[in-house]
Amino acid sequence: MPTVVHLDIPAEVPDRARTFYEKLFHWKFEAPPGYTDYFLSATTDEQGKPGVGLGLGKRGAPDQRITAYFDVDSITATLPLVEQLGGKVVVPYTPIPGYGALAVCTDTENNTFGLWETHTG
Repeated sequence: MPTVVHLDIPAEVPDRARTFYEKLFHWKFEAPPGYTDYFLSATTDEQGKPGVGLGLGKRGAPDQRITAYFDVDSITATLPLVEQLGGKVVVPYTPIPGYGALAVCTDTENNTFGLWETHTG
């Protein structure tokens, strides 16, 4: 069953937002290799078990909001179903080298959500 695996937090000023969330929730953000304005953080629950991953970076569009990403086995197999069910593909299949791939969609109520496909190996 697909689960929420990542939340993407857009920001006008990523360093300011990073400081806010680090002080508010004690999250620690680090830039992945090759990135200067995008940061990742891993959350844990009260028992220290891994939680949802976080990304924080420059806002891509004026109306971009926090987006939840759902893990799927195949984005290319899921995107046609999104459209068949009345949703829309906003950002098509996009490889993220070394990590996986993503796509961004809207549902029938115009809510934005993301699809994530992890590449192993």
